[in-house]
Amino acid sequence: MRLTTTLPLLLLPLLAAACGDEQRFRMESAPPAASVRLAVGTLEVREVSLPAYADASEILLEDQSGAMSQVEGALWADDPRRAMTQALAERLGLISGATVAAEPWPLEEPAQAAVHVRISEAVASENGFFRLKGQYALSSYDRVIRERVSRFEITVPLAAASAQAIAAAAGRATDQLADRIAGDLAR
Repeated sequence: MRLTTTLPLLLLPLLAAACGDEQRFRMESAPPAASVRLAVGTLEVREVSLPAYADASEILLEDQSGAMSQVEGALWADDPRRAMTQALAERLGLISGATVAAEPWPLEEPAQAAVHVRISEAVASENGFFRLKGQYALSSYDRVIRERVSRFEITVPLAAASAQAIAAAAGRATDQLADRIAGDLAR
């Protein structure tokens, strides 16, 4: 009986340690400047593939030697893979007016096309830039569009070596990627 009353008291320090001083930051999308009419009416955004370091909850900064370290006390507000997948789907839907959703596809009838994004590099650097590099594939089971794979390398300025600036730069880079994908899918 005594164990059942003291066990919760023993867990209190662990719970307090888990509630550290970390701040959480999210990628923010800018309002689209233009709209694009897509060659498809429905588009599924498949789960984005990220390198292990970019898929972690810690916000990282690369130094001049190439070593990455956590920005002190800074975490992503959402799972990075989910956040980027959702951001791409939302941006593509906003700029196109098409029905766009992240996987799993929520509608009964399948999407006319899908976009598969594989990120090979997503890094904020002390040299003042955020780089997003990789490839995306456009696929269509019904051949509504021409299937293809395209490579991308996007570099945006990093205003400061802070978590807030990294989150803003990651959002701008993701916006540019969505705009590029929409351009490839344009009629």
